[in-house]
Amino acid sequence: MVEKIKNIVVFVKDIKAARRFYREQLGLPAGQETEYMMEFLPSEGTALGVSLAMHEAAQKLVGRHTGITFTVKGLEELYARLTREGVRFTEPLEKSPWGKMAVVADPDGNEFALVEM
Repeated sequence: MVEKIKNIVVFVKDIKAARRFYREQLGLPAGQETEYMMEFLPSEGTALGVSLAMHEAAQKLVGRHTGITFTVKGLEELYARLTREGVRFTEPLEKSPWGKMAVVADPDGNEFALVEM
């Protein structure tokens, strides 16, 4: 019987650039790591896996909207810092009655929604 989701994996072509983006720029808590994959947010329930796309099927999944949304405290400050650091946003920071949202892309073009409610 399935109990829960262990992790969700995003595929990348440049693991070194991905490590800098996820660990240093987004500041995600790191878990296990090898030269081909990294795990983030391991103690939050479902972890985020970032894996080198080594097979043709995985390579086709690089550079798309992931459907993953991160909840952020201080989104305006994070948005400003990431913008200064040259990180690409595919949707700018917007404010709405329910909160704030922006869509950020990792160095390989994988997109994530950032929200503050």
